[in-house]
Amino acid sequence: MQIARDMVVSMHYTLTLESGDVIDSSEGREPLQFIYGHGMIIPGLEKELLSLKTGDKKSVTVQPEEGYGLFNEQLTQTVSRDQLPPNLDLKEGMSLTGRNEHGQQFEVLIKSFTDSDVVIDMNHPLAGKVLNFETEIVEIRKASSEELDHGHVH
Repeated sequence: MQIARDMVVSMHYTLTLESGDVIDSSEGREPLQFIYGHGMIIPGLEKELLSLKTGDKKSVTVQPEEGYGLFNEQLTQTVSRDQLPPNLDLKEGMSLTGRNEHGQQFEVLIKSFTDSDVVIDMNHPLAGKVLNFETEIVEIRKASSEELDHGHVH
């Protein structure tokens, strides 16, 4: 069986940056499961898996445009420190979770701060990065109608 749209794919992977630093891996865990063709993984990786079979291994390099996007300077902003909780012990590099006007959660990274201002970065942490994946396809099966209806693997 080959990977195609509406197939559940179980895959082991290791994600590294150009520096060789390992960012994420399924090693020692259950394989990643997703329904192919439904945008559950980044586009650049998904398209490279098409037609692979169980047992296949593939090295995939994903450019930022097909990963988490290019780094967008407009997503780095300075906000007034009084927009944050007053008892918050800020540290450079810390991550905070916020909500937009529609109630959706988003994460920001604290780049720097003073007594009056905080520089936040709303880019995905992997925005602008070239991503290198080592993949191994463990299992492929047809998604059930319930999985397709619910939009996730059961």
